[in-house]
Amino acid sequence: MNFELVEFDKQYAEQIGPLYHQAVHSYVGEFYTTAQLNAWSAAPRSTYHWRKRLSQTRSWLAIVAGRCVGFINMETHFHSRGYIDSLYVLPQYQHQGIATALIVQVQQWAIEQGYRQLTVDASAMSKPVFIRQGFQLHHRRYQQKNGEVIAGFALYKNLT
Repeated sequence: MNFELVEFDKQYAEQIGPLYHQAVHSYVGEFYTTAQLNAWSAAPRSTYHWRKRLSQTRSWLAIVAGRCVGFINMETHFHSRGYIDSLYVLPQYQHQGIATALIVQVQQWAIEQGYRQLTVDASAMSKPVFIRQGFQLHHRRYQQKNGEVIAGFALYKNLT
């Protein structure tokens, strides 16, 4: 699979909402119920939301033939520095090394910037890819969204 990793560019913002929504809903059955996934993402969020959210963090996109097929973003503000906020890949591009490449990109950038640790609240779907990249389980997490409890995993990786 040929793909390119690029820093977030606003020209791709309109593709992020549908990508996120499709990726979330690819988890149905194996990891989460339909009700949980609808609470997580009832519909694609606006281009404005994603443009603002990804512009305020360090963000990278995976591009295939001019199309954004995956993204990752990390908080850089003091209180949440090194927190990986999002990692999503379109269902038809999953299990092809894109998520791994995005995590490696974040790690390399964080090390260059002198970050000591990365953290993430991983879903059941993304937990294995983070574990393969050396993240460790800190504890299980649960969040409530629209009346549904969604299980996840608080993971960390020391960089020093």
